Amino acid sequence: MMQTGFRVILVIVSFMTVAFMMRKIRQAKLQIEAAIFWVLLAAVLFAFAAFPPLADFCAQVLGIYSTPNFLFLSMIFLLMVKLFTMTLQVSQMESKQKELVQKMALDAKEREELLAKLAAQEAELSRRVEELSAGKKDGNAAAKGNGASGQPAGPEPAHERRDGE
Repeated sequence: MMQTGFRVILVIVSFMTVAFMMRKIRQAKLQIEAAIFWVLLAAVLFAFAAFPPLADFCAQVLGIYSTPNFLFLSMIFLLMVKLFTMTLQVSQMESKQKELVQKMALDAKEREELLAKLAAQEAELSRRVEELSAGKKDGNAAAKGNGASGQPAGPEPAHERRDGE
């Protein structure tokens, strides 16, 4: 049989747990799915505190001499189950994180390669533009010089030949 002081402590702890979970949910620091476990745990504690014969019956069925020992043992068991599930979740999250980091690294490498290729193409394009502009300057200088002598600077472009034919 549970003593009154222990029952009062269970009720207080149950209400404090529920209040704390609700506060964290309102602050968006805890997902509802994660809080369900703690709220149910608080409800079980409250049920055992409000109805001590229920806890006594469970202790007797399991062959545990003292009801408080049953409560502590059952809570330890539930917390170990919760710890195991959280360990599984952490392991899955670490695997996902590793995959994401690897994907980010591959994306960064691909982006660097594309930027290097783009820079090379831009440099080639700049070089060609400079060659063309230098060729035009040379062509203009040659045209000025040839214009004085009256001789053509080179073969006529195809579009000028068509007009003249």
